[in-house]
Amino acid sequence: MRITSATIYGIHLPLIEPFIISYHKYVNMPSVIVELHTDEGIIGYGEATPDEHVTGETFDGVIAALSQFILPAIKGENPFRIEAIHEKMDQLLYGNPTVKAAVDIACYDLMGKKAGVPVYDLLGGRYYDQLEVPKVLSILEPDEMAKQARKAMEEGYSSIKLKVGTDVRKDVERIKAVRAAVGKNFPIRVDANQGWQTSSQALSVIRKIEECDIDWIEQPVVADDIDALAEVRSKTKIPVMIDEGLHGLKEMREVIAKKAADKINLKLMKCGGLYRGSQLVHMAEMAGMTCQVGSMVESSLASAAGLHLATAKKSIQSHELVGPLMFSKDIAHLPFTTNSISLSNKPGFGIDIDPFALEQMTTRKIQVDV
Repeated sequence: MRITSATIYGIHLPLIEPFIISYHKYVNMPSVIVELHTDEGIIGYGEATPDEHVTGETFDGVIAALSQFILPAIKGENPFRIEAIHEKMDQLLYGNPTVKAAVDIACYDLMGKKAGVPVYDLLGGRYYDQLEVPKVLSILEPDEMAKQARKAMEEGYSSIKLKVGTDVRKDVERIKAVRAAVGKNFPIRVDANQGWQTSSQALSVIRKIEECDIDWIEQPVVADDIDALAEVRSKTKIPVMIDEGLHGLKEMREVIAKKAADKINLKLMKCGGLYRGSQLVHMAEMAGMTCQVGSMVESSLASAAGLHLATAKKSIQSHELVGPLMFSKDIAHLPFTTNSISLSNKPGFGIDIDPFALEQMTTRKIQVDV
């Protein structure tokens, strides 16, 4: 099986309501879908969801990198040669993990379809029969977040993740209000998205919420200050998770060496796809760290890819792949229930791309004869 051509679809996924985190407010999610064609007629799909605040990549930049550099370079490649494909991409283009993730995801889709197995079988086999589904809350006023948290608990969600990081005083109010609304036993996770910036500011918040019994604190300081993260971890009993500060193998080595985190939030868009993501999981496991698969608020396509990784790996103990639940329209369907998801045993990612929905949301389309 050889890759013969590709089509790029630049789309905008409409959100049901704005998604607000410490550094941005999203009203829709720009995404780039890659469709790889092969000489055997098998088609694989990948997705790039760029975030200029995290990887430095933009919607237009991803399309340019794919059409001008990466896709022409993989002409004639066998998707099963995934390590060689990654090496070729790395030699051709520094960084740009979101671009590489799109190709990686599409290759795994092709591999699964060719072999007639779900992608999780290519990653170690099914470990979890089903995965719990968290509720992610945008930054809002404390009383509104408390109201939404209570509603999520009543609807059957397994846990709540709170986005904070815009105002230190109000963040404390938000966390305490949510804890009061859901009671003392319901799992709460807190994500500052770098909003507290320094270790001293982060610790000032953490000390005020220690009695709230938080599962973990995610990325409390700026992304590139691993030393500050290590200081926070050494001075609190609440587990610390790294997100924006962890992209690939280089940062992972530093996090392990400095004992900077208890948990990692790996995202396919930050690390370059399933191949690199699997490497990070194995490194974390060797270091005694647990993992979460995060999301850039992706469609059902990239979300499915992340869910296949989470299904296959024991040390991945949580995920936040809930982008499909946040869109009013999507390009495919995933079988979410109110509190869990279980993947099928269909080949590839086990989802059917809706060509009409894809074309309807497309704002840019490029054919690449690789």
